[in-house]
Amino acid sequence: MSGDDVRKVRVGRRSVEVHRPDKVLFPGGEEAKSYTKGDLVAYYRSVAAFMVPQLRGRPLMLERHPDGIDGPRFMQKNTPEHYPEWITRAEVAKEDGTVRHTVCDDSATLAHLADQACLTLHRWLSRVGRVDRPDLMVFDLDPADGSGFAAVREAAEWLGELLDQLRLPSALMTTGSRGLHVVVPVDGHEDFDAVRGFARDAAELLVAEHPDRLTTAARKKDRGDRLYLDVQRNGYAQTAVAPFAVRALPGAPVATPLTWEQLHDPELGPRRWTIADAAEQAHARPWSALTGRGRALGPARRRLDALRAT
Repeated sequence: MSGDDVRKVRVGRRSVEVHRPDKVLFPGGEEAKSYTKGDLVAYYRSVAAFMVPQLRGRPLMLERHPDGIDGPRFMQKNTPEHYPEWITRAEVAKEDGTVRHTVCDDSATLAHLADQACLTLHRWLSRVGRVDRPDLMVFDLDPADGSGFAAVREAAEWLGELLDQLRLPSALMTTGSRGLHVVVPVDGHEDFDAVRGFARDAAELLVAEHPDRLTTAARKKDRGDRLYLDVQRNGYAQTAVAPFAVRALPGAPVATPLTWEQLHDPELGPRRWTIADAAEQAHARPWSALTGRGRALGPARRRLDALRAT
């Protein structure tokens, strides 16, 4: 590889090599702009101050596209031996052994992953040291094919109202793909089964109130034209797309945090932001209201049980 194929960028205290920065990862088209690996690295550097705190201490699953979005996709869990020694690894148990996950604790790691054509970072809902105790709960609002974004907006409003009743602070994020995620910080004292059980019961309460609009049916053929309230990400070793992660789709859309007020923006959609403008949204700090520790689920469980009993 010639020297012209490598560019060094300064990221924090480290120098990170970017190989073949002019390689196109997102081909352009009639409605989509073309983006290179250099563009991807520049984007992740621009949002690192906001993204790294959302990743720090969490095992990752990395979605890599070495030949761009039109080439093969690799879902990487184990950290390759050739990764720099300064990148954090986390040994996590699985059924037949362990996995050495990559952990993104700093902006240099984020830049290196972009150089490795890691387009999308998917994070665990728990952290190293307490991997069996999630500190996040996620509801994935997945619309039926052809139903449009109005159904997602409607479901988010209902879920937000319920979480307010349960006194659980929550935040919204576009997925960059089809729908929205509603993210709820929790205190990390309960295991995945308990957190997923709570999310399932909350979702089923909403389904009971809106049976023609919502479903928790895992099988697509059982959903019809109803929006799927997916709580299955709240399980051990499951992941959710990370805030500010780029999706492997034309135009490089980004999974982007937003405020509850922005839910009513008529221009909002699941791919509202791309690597061209997501940094501007990041600087607006849409999740600034989520401060301090997550809430305990015990009091919320009692409120939820009371609502289910009425």
